[in-house]
Amino acid sequence: MNYTIIKIEEGDKWRDYVQKAKYYDFYHSWYYHHNIKNGEAFLFVYEKEAAFIAIPLIKRAINGSECFDLTSAYGYLGPITNLDVEELSREFLLAFRAAFLDFMAQEKIVCAFSRLHPLLHQVALLDDIGGVYENGSTVYIDLESSIEQQTRHYRKSVKNSIHALAESSPSVKVVETAAELETFVSIYTENMKRIGADNYYHFDLQYFKELIGAEEFLSLPLMLYLDGIAIAAGFFVYTNDIIQVHLLATKTEFLHLSPTKLLIHEASRIGRDRGMRYLHLGGGVGGKNDSLFFWKSGFSDRLLSFRTWRYINNQAEYDRLKAKMASDEAKDNDFFPAYRALEKQ
Repeated sequence: MNYTIIKIEEGDKWRDYVQKAKYYDFYHSWYYHHNIKNGEAFLFVYEKEAAFIAIPLIKRAINGSECFDLTSAYGYLGPITNLDVEELSREFLLAFRAAFLDFMAQEKIVCAFSRLHPLLHQVALLDDIGGVYENGSTVYIDLESSIEQQTRHYRKSVKNSIHALAESSPSVKVVETAAELETFVSIYTENMKRIGADNYYHFDLQYFKELIGAEEFLSLPLMLYLDGIAIAAGFFVYTNDIIQVHLLATKTEFLHLSPTKLLIHEASRIGRDRGMRYLHLGGGVGGKNDSLFFWKSGFSDRLLSFRTWRYINNQAEYDRLKAKMASDEAKDNDFFPAYRALEKQ
């Protein structure tokens, strides 16, 4: 079979394939995977002649089993290719499927799961390998429209918050110095502690230094100042023509001003000036139509389908693992794979 497994130690090879892809995002990068803690990150590549399909995944051990499963990192991933999807023949796609199934058999893989990218055309690449499921919507701002057209789509509460804060003459500045980055991290850390975020989301100063220094994408860390005091922070990532909102944070005493709304507005201005097409805000938790989704949809009525890919390779072992679960409620949950429903992802 014409497939290659690129391990995380092979950073140059990983970067080379991703950068040769027709379209990819920050989440596909080697950098985004190099500190994965919950398994072994790798890039599966099927290649024949001048075409390839690559998909980043994480191989995980399963408690109580000699088998493994596959998942994706947190974010918007899925397969990428160096050609337009329409250029890939049916024969090539079936060969990709055969290669991937062979890989799963060799590696004793029970099942595979990946979050897909709302802006990439990926469904046709996975049609023959399991199912693609609708999991809600994500929100994006169209940066090819004018800033005036953009603001017309803001919810009234978003407009009011931005206008009210603007009257106090705030300033938005790109983080450039070591001292500014330390302030950025302090705001972020305070925000994470306030909301009781899992330790997984507590990023330290070194994390942000490395993120800014990564060569596979461009970083835009912004801070919003009021009367000379940094009151909010936002980290935005540029890849190709997409801006992703990586994280937002606000100092507790300024929450009532909703300063991150103005940060998003200013990030859209900067992105438009740099020729970007999309400012992707993402969706609710797990794709749900929740309070987070409601907040994001206040900036735009442009919605994208958020999909996940799920494939069961060893049904007997999958059913055995699921049957071992103590909670009937967890067994009925839509979580995939079902036998991990009680774990924190």
